[in-house]
Amino acid sequence: MVILDNGYIPSTLDEALQIRSENKVIPYAGGTDLMIKAEDVPYLFLNKLAELQQISVDGDMIRIGAGCTYTSLLDSPITPKVLKEAIRLIAAPAIRNLGTVGGNICNASPKADSALIFYVSDSKLRLRSVKGERILPIEDFYVGRGKTVLQPDELLIEILMPKKYLDNYYYQKVGARQALAISRVAFVGLFGMEDGKITCCSTAYGSVSDTILRFRNLEAMLLGKTIAEAKELKGSFLAEYDKAIVPIRGRVSADYRKRVCMNLLEDYLTQNGI
Repeated sequence: MVILDNGYIPSTLDEALQIRSENKVIPYAGGTDLMIKAEDVPYLFLNKLAELQQISVDGDMIRIGAGCTYTSLLDSPITPKVLKEAIRLIAAPAIRNLGTVGGNICNASPKADSALIFYVSDSKLRLRSVKGERILPIEDFYVGRGKTVLQPDELLIEILMPKKYLDNYYYQKVGARQALAISRVAFVGLFGMEDGKITCCSTAYGSVSDTILRFRNLEAMLLGKTIAEAKELKGSFLAEYDKAIVPIRGRVSADYRKRVCMNLLEDYLTQNGI
C-alpha cells in the first residue's frame, strides 16, 4: 500500500476493502466524474487493482469487473454489441480510456449510458466489504438521483450480466450532437421469442426521470403472446406506457421527452414485428 497526502493506493482488493472499512474515503477509479467535484476527503485509488479489471464468461453470465475502462470493454471480444454501442457514444476516447463501468454505475445518474444497458438486461451487482459480500439486482441499487444503497464500507466489485436476449436489441441515444453529448433521452429494448411466444420484451429509459425507468408490469402485458396477439394489444400497451412515463423537465421540456419516449417505444415494437 502507498499512502499519499490525498489518499491511499492499495496493492490488492483485500487491502482496499480494509482501508475502506477503517477510513472515510472516496473510491476513485478513472475519476472522470470526481474531477469536476473534488472533495476534501482522502481518495481510495482503485485503478491499479487488476482484480477489478477482468471480463470473462461464466456459463450463461458475463462477468465484468467494476474497474474495467470503457476502452477495455470496447476492445474485448466478450463485450456484447449492445453495450459496445452505448459505450461508443460516451464522451470521447480520452475519457473512455480512464472512465470505468463501475464509476458510471455508482455515480447513480439517470443519464448513465452503460447503466441503462445493465438495467434492461437484468444484470446484478456484486458488492463486497470486509464483512462479506452481497449480490443484488441493479434496479435495487438505486434509490434516487445520485443515491445508491452502497454502504460506507462497501465497494462495487463486479457486474453480472446475463447473456440471454442480448443479440436482439434496439438502442437509441438522443442528444444535441453526435459526440460528447449527454442524453436528452436514451432508450434500449431487448426482445426474444421461444416456440412462437414472446419471452422477452424488456425496455428501459435513461435521462427521463430521477432514475432509469423500467416498467416490468407493463412488459408483462406482451409476455407469452404471439406476434399476432401482441399486435392486437399494441394500442393498449402504448397507452399504458404513455400514462406511466412522467418525464422531468431539464435541458429540454417534459413534453419533448414524452414524445421521444413514445416514438422510440413504437419504433422498437415495429422493428420486432408488432
